[in-house]
Amino acid sequence: MSWIDWTVLISTLLLIVGYGSWKTRKNNNLEGYLKGNNSENWMTIGLSIMATQASAITFLSTPGQAYESGMGFIQFYFGLPLAMILISIFFLPIYYRLKVYTAYQYLEQRFDSKVRSFTAFLFLVSRGLAAGITIYAPAIILSTLLDWNLQLTCVIIGVLVIVYTVSGGSRAVSLTQKWQMTVIMGGMFLAFYYVIQSFPSNIGFADGIDIAGSLGKMEIINLEVDPSNRYTLFSGLIGGLFLFLSYFGTDQSQVQRYLGGKTLKASRLGLMFNGLFKIPMQFFILLVGIMVFVSFQFNKPPIIFNTSAVNIETQKNAELQAIESEYDANFETKKDVLENWDSNNSASIELVQTLQKNQDSLRATYKTTMAKIDDDYESKDSDYIFLTFVLNFLPKGLIGLLLAVIFSAAMSSTAGELNALASTTTIDFYKKYWSRSDDEKTDLRASKLLTVGWGVLAIVIALTAGLFENLIQLVNILGSLFYGTILGVFLLAFFFKRINGKAALIGAIIGQLFVLTLHTLTVLDYVELSYLLYNIIGSFVVVVSGIIVQISINQK
Repeated sequence: MSWIDWTVLISTLLLIVGYGSWKTRKNNNLEGYLKGNNSENWMTIGLSIMATQASAITFLSTPGQAYESGMGFIQFYFGLPLAMILISIFFLPIYYRLKVYTAYQYLEQRFDSKVRSFTAFLFLVSRGLAAGITIYAPAIILSTLLDWNLQLTCVIIGVLVIVYTVSGGSRAVSLTQKWQMTVIMGGMFLAFYYVIQSFPSNIGFADGIDIAGSLGKMEIINLEVDPSNRYTLFSGLIGGLFLFLSYFGTDQSQVQRYLGGKTLKASRLGLMFNGLFKIPMQFFILLVGIMVFVSFQFNKPPIIFNTSAVNIETQKNAELQAIESEYDANFETKKDVLENWDSNNSASIELVQTLQKNQDSLRATYKTTMAKIDDDYESKDSDYIFLTFVLNFLPKGLIGLLLAVIFSAAMSSTAGELNALASTTTIDFYKKYWSRSDDEKTDLRASKLLTVGWGVLAIVIALTAGLFENLIQLVNILGSLFYGTILGVFLLAFFFKRINGKAALIGAIIGQLFVLTLHTLTVLDYVELSYLLYNIIGSFVVVVSGIIVQISINQK
């Protein structure tokens, strides 16, 4: 990177961290630290909600997901608007009426302390692991492509987040997230512009869409009812609905964002803002990946994107060289056809489709051969696609801005998670079981120390994590393993008034064990099931088990 890129990167990050720390330096009580004294407007709430969910993984993995699999991933979000409506109707009024700090406080009032603690514990496990992944994901990719030290990159991201999260609490997180989203989306629009500029002069955006469509990348809706397919209209509307109900309605990292609203109306508007703009945002990020795919139809992509994972000298291996030579020749032939693109010429479309299949096949064969030669070779490299384009095709200065985008996204989501983890630990465990005093300063100090503790743990998890296929899938899987159970408990609390605490707790334990067993069977290939359906199944098992247990209790 040039000195200009370093200047842009460092200046952007320091300005964001400094702004959040300075604006919230006077927070001196627990309510102000954990809820921002209920001072947030609907726009800040909406942007903060989006920033907490949109981690660096979103901006690294999503374009790569589109590059390899097309636009179908957008279906994952189709259940989001309905989830926002249901949360605004059923969840929000209860939280505001009870004036809770965490979602789990309500469960004690509805059931008992055991149900509250068990559900809060599930949240701490799932979100604690996810916080480490949101640091590790950008760190592994940045360190790999830029030859940075991985451990140092993880520590830098983690320390920056800890500084302003500890100093200003919930309000610092919300204020910085607002500016982080501005930097993030500004950077992505600039990246999109330069992707289009990388096309040949006779190929415009509309031609790019035609080319992507002809090569099967613009298929948005999949009407199949296939439980093993992650990205269908069915999975998005049903599985996504349950995932987002649990994530936005019961996950403290999101609940805390709108509990700090000035009014119930402000929080509802913030949620609606997220429901309306999240899908277009994800669509745009996927479209960036599609346009990168089109650009690489004219600018030869590497046969593998994560070249640092190669531990052998490929030039000395005749089999690999033969595959690469065939790959190069295939690309040049396809490029010649595409430079004279005519969307009405069916013969040229079929030829391009055949050549693209050959290219994909050669790439897969190359990876398979690499894996045979090198046991440590990591063949999954979709997370490296977008950043490869950024480093090779963007001008100086803008590379630094795009790296600031990735860092900002990592920091915004991690800050929201640390703030929520500290809040849950403080309110649902420390003040519930250990605190012997109502002294505000003591509780505030404890909350800040817990924030530091969770931050250090997140860094430790990041330092010991391993790369897992596509990183955005890993975060969603982690959530789906626990969210169904948590949502099931809240559904029992909201809609089944005759269920008591004992039945709810047993139902929750049964539901969690069932989901973990189901996931194990899926990993071992005994069952084919999309992880999105874990949310439906987990919720259903908790509710049914709770009802059955309550009936058996009543009959005794």
